[in-house]
Amino acid sequence: MYKFKYQTLFIPRHSKLPLFSSYSATATALLDPLTDPNIHIAQAPKPQFSHTLDPKFYLSTLINCKNVAHVRQVHAQVATNGMLVGDLIVANKLLYIYVQHKYLDDAYRLFDKMPERNPVSWSVMVGGFSKNGDYTKCFGTFRDYIRSGEVPDNYTLPCVIRVCRDTRDVKMGRLIHNFVCMFGLRFDHFVCAALVDMYAKCRAIDDAWRLFDRMVKRDLVTWTVMIGVCAECGMANKSLALFDRMKEEGILPDKVAMVTIVNACAALGAMHKAKTVHNYISSKNFSLDVILGTAMIDMYAKCGSVDFAWETFDTMRERNVITWSAMIAAFGYHGQGRKAIDLFPMMLRSGISPNRVTFVSLLYACSHAGLVDEGRKFFSLMQGDYCIRPDVKHYTCLVDLLGRAGRFDHAMNLIENMTVEKDEGLWGALLAGCRIHGQVELAEKAAKSLLEIQPKNPGHYVLLSNIYAKAGKWGDVAKIRELMSRRRLKKIPGWTWIETENEIHQFSTGDRTHPRSKEIYTELKSLSKKLELAGYIPDTNFVLHDVDEELKLGILYTHSEKLAIAFGLVGTPEGTTIRITKNLRVCGDCHTFSKFVSAITRRVIVVRDANRFHHFREGACSCGDYW
Repeated sequence: MYKFKYQTLFIPRHSKLPLFSSYSATATALLDPLTDPNIHIAQAPKPQFSHTLDPKFYLSTLINCKNVAHVRQVHAQVATNGMLVGDLIVANKLLYIYVQHKYLDDAYRLFDKMPERNPVSWSVMVGGFSKNGDYTKCFGTFRDYIRSGEVPDNYTLPCVIRVCRDTRDVKMGRLIHNFVCMFGLRFDHFVCAALVDMYAKCRAIDDAWRLFDRMVKRDLVTWTVMIGVCAECGMANKSLALFDRMKEEGILPDKVAMVTIVNACAALGAMHKAKTVHNYISSKNFSLDVILGTAMIDMYAKCGSVDFAWETFDTMRERNVITWSAMIAAFGYHGQGRKAIDLFPMMLRSGISPNRVTFVSLLYACSHAGLVDEGRKFFSLMQGDYCIRPDVKHYTCLVDLLGRAGRFDHAMNLIENMTVEKDEGLWGALLAGCRIHGQVELAEKAAKSLLEIQPKNPGHYVLLSNIYAKAGKWGDVAKIRELMSRRRLKKIPGWTWIETENEIHQFSTGDRTHPRSKEIYTELKSLSKKLELAGYIPDTNFVLHDVDEELKLGILYTHSEKLAIAFGLVGTPEGTTIRITKNLRVCGDCHTFSKFVSAITRRVIVVRDANRFHHFREGACSCGDYW
């Protein structure tokens, strides 16, 4: 504490001001607002004050303040009349108005001088730091709140919990949860909802589920959070089950909830679910604004129907740049690159300017359609005409485009001269190009850079191992597998899903657990004979194990894609489209197999793999065998 001309100066606990030894502007700035030389009161219209001590007068005046200069004038008048000491309601209102105007330093100086504080005072200060992103001071003030002996309320606790969510600090979140239990608020609706949200966003799914199931009352926001996090964590089927359960409990979703549900449906990739959700949206008369409409475009595209995605796009009255970018992306990963790039001039004519996402979608579309010249043109156009500096995603798309086309000199030149930081996506794109063209030496270089960034990702090791296997370097394959074993990394198992009659069926390679396995293998055996007569020859190069040819044929025969397709043939009406989803990239032999099946069975087969969609029809694939 320092004394200046009989005035007392308080230095806030969190102040970062420099030390000083003489009376200066810095010291004066910490005094009451009336004495602050940096405040030019004459520049702003002065509120008319009465010499009344009626708190209602000051509360009304504070509400009508247009800027911080006005607020400081009221503060000075209140301080002069002694209202800060005599009326906590006025002090709290003044504190709140400072926070509302985002003048946290003024707010904290006032807060630090308040001789008396109540839960409202603490809540306003904690909430103010939280909303303005000053998480250190938020936690520090909350700590002081606990030490003061006051019991936090159901406004302050959610504020601090949201900070744990935003910083992904689950350790601090669990500590706050302990305080919640200590203060008897474990069943409070607002606090529990904030905790569920925090655990979900911190990917502590088990904690979120336990708390969610114990909640006496769940509001729409809590349901929406759980539905969304399940979809984000690869449990989209559970998301849609929650949607059904929510409706059974009488909770009606709003438009925000429906966007989350549509996104969950997109993650699942099940067409029947997509149509059910669309029908529900129509029955409740939700308008297709840019947010919901764009989400539905993405949903239909990821459920395998770019035609339904286009129908949705075409019926929207209003579209923004995200809507156009989503439709361009949809055409791109369905292998319709020309349609994707034809949308670009249409977008410009509609008055919409492209953004970074638009060019990522365009470059991706060019990559998957082999449109090398067009892709390089868009990359140049982005910088030259629209002044958009490419980020690592744009470079990744271009490297992918060049790698797929076998232009590795251009790809390496681009990588060596790029100024943005390289990430795992970029090196992964180059490694994937090396796999296609058998570039073993370059693959080793890409893999080395990739493993420096993500040494714990088993997918990178597997991809390099596959490149070695394809080149017949079985010794190097063994070294990679030994390295994975030493680092306790396991290969991600391949799974394929198929939806029939509103039910999802899952298959792995050699799977015999399905109730209809006998029918599936009988159909597969019959199908194989027909395919061989039609000219199909199994490609054992895609069996990446050093075993004899007969065993390789047996492994190929039971790939999960083939089992799912065989089940689709026996489990769906003749002539209907078979839609399957694969968690990894579809193998080359299964790709050829699917083309032959589509020809001899006259079925359309839609395969969604980890990279894109393949539409097999009458013996051909939409990718043009460029994938």
